[in-house]
Amino acid sequence: MSKKAYEARLPDVRAALVRMQIELKSAKFPVILVIGGVEASGKGDVVNILNGWLDPRGFETFAFHEPTDEERERPAMWRYWRTLPPNGRMAIYAGGWHADAMGQDPRTSRELAQFDAMLRRISWFEGQLAASGALIVKVWLRLSKSAQRARLQEIESDPRTAWRISPEDWKSQRDYDRLARLAERMRRATHQPGAPWYLIDAEDPRSRNLAVADVLLSRFRIHMRAKGRAAAALGGAHKRVVPLRPAGLRRLLSLSLDSKLSQASYEKKRDKWLGRLNKVVRAAGQERRSVVWVFEGWDAAGKGGAIRRIADAIDARDFRVIPVAKPTDEEKAHHYLWRFWRHVPRAGLITIYDRSWYGRVLVERLEGFAAEAEWKRAYRELNEFELELAEHGVIVLKFWLHVSKDEQLRRFRDREATLYKRHKMNAEDWRNRRKWASYEIAVGDMIALTSTRHAPWHLVAANNKRHARLEIIKVSCRQIETALGL
Repeated sequence: MSKKAYEARLPDVRAALVRMQIELKSAKFPVILVIGGVEASGKGDVVNILNGWLDPRGFETFAFHEPTDEERERPAMWRYWRTLPPNGRMAIYAGGWHADAMGQDPRTSRELAQFDAMLRRISWFEGQLAASGALIVKVWLRLSKSAQRARLQEIESDPRTAWRISPEDWKSQRDYDRLARLAERMRRATHQPGAPWYLIDAEDPRSRNLAVADVLLSRFRIHMRAKGRAAAALGGAHKRVVPLRPAGLRRLLSLSLDSKLSQASYEKKRDKWLGRLNKVVRAAGQERRSVVWVFEGWDAAGKGGAIRRIADAIDARDFRVIPVAKPTDEEKAHHYLWRFWRHVPRAGLITIYDRSWYGRVLVERLEGFAAEAEWKRAYRELNEFELELAEHGVIVLKFWLHVSKDEQLRRFRDREATLYKRHKMNAEDWRNRRKWASYEIAVGDMIALTSTRHAPWHLVAANNKRHARLEIIKVSCRQIETALGL
């Protein structure tokens, strides 16, 4: 493209990009632009040019380097989740998570298996974001082998730019064919509806720059029209709740709630098991294995008390308790899993979630805060999330504390009659109680669809608090011991 033709189009393209940003401000989705490509294709140049064309107040640019110790000690996708833009904003990723995957440079069959596992996580990540409404635009800048060599020679021959060429760049030129096959494997594995790849010829920098802008603008216009057509009321709260997997409900209802434990027997056994829990938690820490506890259950089922007993066995410096309430405005502006990813613990440390991501398929399902397609999709997304944790070595312990309807009523009345417990009660507790049968169905589906080998659900009879607390400690010890091979 001639310089004259390029400059003739430039004002219109820049104006269109700024208009896009203005429209985006009021949109209910973020824009994620990923610039990938072969070495010397101009990825950095495109990012810099877009930084000049766009309004800097409406976007951020990210380039990932070698992971820090903090990042290495968490699942691979953790550092990408943290950078995601909220609704109404845009982020440009230079290379992005795909460049990190390509940086693995797999050679052996084992390395290729690890590479493919990373691509699977990337596909999950992008699929989850796209399904939630994010606009993902991925462009791959192509250069032929001869064009890449000429570009490297051109940059290296100019004293002003020679510093940009490293031995690694020339190594990539020698390995061009192998790396091209690897890039094709990566694109094929991560090309999906909502997150397709666009191949752009990068031999002519001017045409390349405009082509990237054109793809972004075109996808934005299409996305805006699609979002407008898809805008519909949630409305799921008023539908009759029908089990998706009746086996889960049967398992829940068959749990015996008659188990009892006297105070004397509890105290005799408690210290022994707390000591054992302390021992296995310290062993996990020494092996740099994180532990994540997830507590769900009926209102007043005793989640808080169980968490306090678990905390008695752990060094206060090694754990955090995350109480999960309704999302803040900042959290609502992101994918629903974003707020949980933020609290994933470092290697050897512990996070205890007092309620969790399962709100998506419980309260959000029943109260209509999530559309039917959203909460149905969430079962798969939650399993993907927990599998990522487990594959990184995180030990995931999930407990549902089950009480009878009569026992819950007794505890509600006790709370209202006890001055220092009254703060625990609100109108929402009574409203949830009126939907007991619907919640039983939702809990049953949750158990059936998200109890996996790597993150099984443990149902705990909690009518007797002492029995429940001891059972949770015992199960926790045994699952951690099994995970550690003790």
